Amino acid sequence: MQRRSLIRHSLVASSLLLGATCVALPALAQGKWPTGKAITYLVPFAPGGNTDTLARLIAPALSTALGTPVVIDNKGGAGGSVGSAIAARAPADGYTILGGTISSHSINVSLYSKIDYDPIKSFTPVAMLGSGPLVLVVPASSPYKTLNDVLAASKARDGGLSSASPGTGTSPHMALELLSYQSGVKFTHVPYKGSGPAVQDVVGGQVDMMFDTTLIVGPHIQSGKLRPIAVTSAKRLESLPDVPTIAEAGQKGFDMGSWQAVFAPAGTPKPIVDRLHAEIMKIVATPDIQARLKSFGMVPSTMTPAQLGDYQKAEVAKWAQVIKAAGIKAD
Repeated sequence: MQRRSLIRHSLVASSLLLGATCVALPALAQGKWPTGKAITYLVPFAPGGNTDTLARLIAPALSTALGTPVVIDNKGGAGGSVGSAIAARAPADGYTILGGTISSHSINVSLYSKIDYDPIKSFTPVAMLGSGPLVLVVPASSPYKTLNDVLAASKARDGGLSSASPGTGTSPHMALELLSYQSGVKFTHVPYKGSGPAVQDVVGGQVDMMFDTTLIVGPHIQSGKLRPIAVTSAKRLESLPDVPTIAEAGQKGFDMGSWQAVFAPAGTPKPIVDRLHAEIMKIVATPDIQARLKSFGMVPSTMTPAQLGDYQKAEVAKWAQVIKAAGIKAD
């Protein structure tokens, strides 16, 4: 009797297991979330930066929207190239997304002699999160009050004015090179290991000027330690309405932002890309995320994946031209 009872219980358990499997299979076959598998959100930079902070803001809400865990994985190195290469090799199944930036997805391909991915061919654009214009600043004690003052002084000095940046190939460095390229005026680039030490030396007057985001230079502008000269965006910033754009100051067509976006491996099916785009855009549109983006000095975006793709191609071409003219290499 005991043996028959055990057999009967085993058959019932097997039937229940089979039934559960049959219920789950259609969802798996259609590639829908959730499947019990976590989405990896690759951040190709160390924890604490803008790309990492944005990922940690988006991941919990995206996890709720899709009904599956979203796990942040930081893989820093080579200006975002190391983590981007890992993402490029991942399966195109909707379970890997990447926080891509102006560095990893437009600058690095021209800056480094070899990277293990193609910024365009290796990825499918998903969502543009926003773009953060940079501000050109000088110490409060500086005699320069306009962009023309800066350009004239740099022309007159052997080697030009010194300009700090958080490192070679970073967006503040590229803003300097773009200004040099467009104006024909030379500067001396002074790379640091991060924005913190760079801005301190500009505040202290050891370096003549620098470009950086309002997140970095904003507090020093408010305290009166730095003087804003111009902004790199096509339009003036809401937070600095009296500061002209570089284009307004005479360099027509100058437009640059340090942008943040989300990409998936090339070949990710369109329905998956469309769903990811829709959910991320809903998250970005919430008042809390809008406020956080603006606190980073970023202008939130509403680009479609196709528009992001076109924008990225234009960025790759622009920075290739600037980097070649400047003769810059990071390795």
